[in-house]
Amino acid sequence: MYQYNEVDQTLVDERVEQYRDQTRRYLAGELPEDEFLVLRLMNGLYIQRFAPMLRVAIPYGLMSSEQLRKLAHIARTYDKGYGHFTTRTNLQFNWPKLEEVPDILAELAQVQMHAIQTSGNCIRNTTTDPYSGVYANELEDPRAYCEIIRQWSTLHPEFAYLPRKFKIAVTGSTEDRAASQVHDIGLHLVQNDAGEIGFEVLVGGGLGRTPVIGKVVRDFLPKEHLLSYLDAILRVYNLNGRRDNKYKARIKILVNALGVKEFSRLVEEEWEYSRDGELTLTSAEIERAKSFFTPFDYDVNAATDTSFEQKLAEDSAFKTWYERNTVDHRVEGYRIAIVSLKPHLKPAGDITDAQMDLVADLAEKYSFGEIRSTHDQNLVLADVKKADLYSVWQGLEASNLARPNIGTLADMIVCPGFDFCALANAKTLNIADQINERFDDLDHLYDLGDIQLNMSGCINACGHHHVADIGILGVDKKGEDWYQITLGGSSREDASLGKVLGKSVAADDVANTLEKILDVFVEHRQEEELFRDTYKRIGMDPFKENVYAPAH
Repeated sequence: MYQYNEVDQTLVDERVEQYRDQTRRYLAGELPEDEFLVLRLMNGLYIQRFAPMLRVAIPYGLMSSEQLRKLAHIARTYDKGYGHFTTRTNLQFNWPKLEEVPDILAELAQVQMHAIQTSGNCIRNTTTDPYSGVYANELEDPRAYCEIIRQWSTLHPEFAYLPRKFKIAVTGSTEDRAASQVHDIGLHLVQNDAGEIGFEVLVGGGLGRTPVIGKVVRDFLPKEHLLSYLDAILRVYNLNGRRDNKYKARIKILVNALGVKEFSRLVEEEWEYSRDGELTLTSAEIERAKSFFTPFDYDVNAATDTSFEQKLAEDSAFKTWYERNTVDHRVEGYRIAIVSLKPHLKPAGDITDAQMDLVADLAEKYSFGEIRSTHDQNLVLADVKKADLYSVWQGLEASNLARPNIGTLADMIVCPGFDFCALANAKTLNIADQINERFDDLDHLYDLGDIQLNMSGCINACGHHHVADIGILGVDKKGEDWYQITLGGSSREDASLGKVLGKSVAADDVANTLEKILDVFVEHRQEEELFRDTYKRIGMDPFKENVYAPAH
């Protein structure tokens, strides 16, 4: 993984001391609230319902065991003993003391971490596929390009005050595990007819109150032009994006207003000024970035192990976990292991300090010391030898991190909702518990097949409810929590926006409604058909009729 050089470290260290002084002046009454607000947001610090919330950047979801241990230490020392992983693969601390945040940032800097650009109207953390570099069906590892984008976008003076926040995702295979089509810019590594690898470029995706699927503005962009083309897109947006209304300020609004053809024309016109200039990536620069993500020294004899098969035969619980929570690795004898952060009746994405230490230990011992955080709020140990899987599973099982629920209804994406967030309209954590209590039979969930359920506590859609097979949006009705349900969304390669089922349902009735929806699915399902395919085949009406049928 990328290692800071002296310039990087100096920059982050100096930023900590700047913020320490800004905090001191604010607490001393020397800095007005409105001026401090901008400064704290630039360092990832929000003020939530009960306490500040600090969002720590985890570039493209990759961290070392040393960094995860530091996060555990911070959770233990400065917070309430846990952290929360987000859909942008960052980690949030929900209870830091305002006056202690500079100390937390100093601790992060010791392990090459920070909270810069995790908030504010700037380019946020670039995300990617959590299986990058190890997935068999991958054209090229996208992490080198994520790192190139990170270096270009960090503290970029021209793009520090964009009309609104800006998010980029990069994928390297035909399978999309980064929700790239609902990003401001989605970059897909593709191969052209000449066999060259470059990028398909999508612009104008996003969720929130105006959900939009991104549109292709360039079918093929040569690698060397990656930064100059991104620069052109950002310049067009920075110049033409609305600043009078924050709800109309995202690039998706601009693209829709201009039309993708006119937006593309403006980008191409802007690009002519810079396409062969100093932003052009040389082969040497691309290779330098790739050098931080070279394959590990895998055991060439890993595939000859026989103990793994024996464990599978002997232990049915291990076999179930293996089938649900591990994925094929490109190297024979290895697997990708998913650490479920969706234990029964615990908040999705939360992890305690002790669990962080445990995962760091397992990563160090069995997965080359690296951990990845995922878009759907889990963790990944990407390089586990099959012979070591049983030990990894035992460790995770003992720490309540091995619930074999990946891809099931219980593997929900859930934002913290009204329990924490100052913007939320409704609670989400209690609804997630209600669903987990109703659907607690994993065998039944396995029978239902893969179903993505996402839940947001407000229209800002941090839980990505628009792009789930089943989406749940919390709304406030005269002081009571109600829930609007959508069906048929997807954040994958077949990205689509869910459609509203009908009138919202009361908080106590969410699990009942889900049961009615799933009853329709089971009744109409053909063989092993997935929920999304049944929905596409039969449409909304059968679900609506069953959910809103008069009670007898």
